[in-house]
Amino acid sequence: MINENLTDREKSVLRYVINQYILTATPVGSRSISGRYNLGVSPATVRNIMSELEDLGYLGHPYTSAGRIPTDLGYRFYVDSLMDSPKLSKEEYDLIDVQLEQTNFETNEILKITSSLLSSLTNQLACVSYPKLGNAILKKIQLVPLSSSKILVVVSIKTGMIRTITLEIKTRYDKNTLRSVEQFLNQRLSGLTFTEIRNTISERIRNYSTKNSKPVVRVFLDSVEKIFKDVKSDEDTIITGTKNIINQPEFTDTDQFKSIIELAEDKDIIIHIMDKETEKQTGNVSVTIGSEIEEEKLTDYSIVVKEYNIGQIAGNIGIIGPKRMEYSHTIASVVYMAELLSKIFKNKK
Repeated sequence: MINENLTDREKSVLRYVINQYILTATPVGSRSISGRYNLGVSPATVRNIMSELEDLGYLGHPYTSAGRIPTDLGYRFYVDSLMDSPKLSKEEYDLIDVQLEQTNFETNEILKITSSLLSSLTNQLACVSYPKLGNAILKKIQLVPLSSSKILVVVSIKTGMIRTITLEIKTRYDKNTLRSVEQFLNQRLSGLTFTEIRNTISERIRNYSTKNSKPVVRVFLDSVEKIFKDVKSDEDTIITGTKNIINQPEFTDTDQFKSIIELAEDKDIIIHIMDKETEKQTGNVSVTIGSEIEEEKLTDYSIVVKEYNIGQIAGNIGIIGPKRMEYSHTIASVVYMAELLSKIFKNKK
């Protein structure tokens, strides 16, 4: 449990040790702290304070090194109480705005650009998930003929998002039938959530059974789970930044290098953990450190994640990286880009 009764001097030393370790990725000694930061005390005093912080569980003593490194508890206290206020530079804000705010790209392209930008800003693995659409409200359905055996279903959501899916029909159909079915579906389904449609579709369209429309209605019914599912697919969760994160000092070790490559390729774990951390989110952003993460493969990492909102629906945006990360800058990056995503999609309505 965090002891918040640290003295001001203990807090200063802990803050400086963590700042120095984030900067150098090497254990921090008392002379390094007393020489770099003006604490007004001798290296011996700093050494004693560092020893006390180790006894309290905030610092660790790796191998035979004279220096110390932060523990998960130390990082937690740092994030909650000691780090600088999260902010980006004007140049970073401008870079993000230029590439995202004026974009007219489709949803998936926007998410790809966002993930790439976030990874570049933080040098970590960035993850942006497609919004979960269970609470999405259907605005309208369009049925567009593609060929004699295929139709395109265009699903417009009240948030401004659009989903498309191609359906195959074994029996020939005509455009008038397609328009008639389209009109009927909109009368019965517009204004409902995706979850309501999935759960009640059979009851809502069971009275519609003209001879010519049956094949179209049947293929639509058979594809409801696919058309109105909560998320499109795992492929719509975008993970980028492997080439950025492997340049971190932690991954000069062969085993660690292999570990991060395997993690970057395991979308299921990343998606699951991001979702879980967002569920626990109680404030502006969720920061989960090392042993706090309920996944053994991630105990050497930290996760920073935030929801972005599009009306009643939401997706996740976040990063995964070594515990030795620039938390203030990372949090600022995630928060700003989540807020900007929400703004972009709101303006696309």
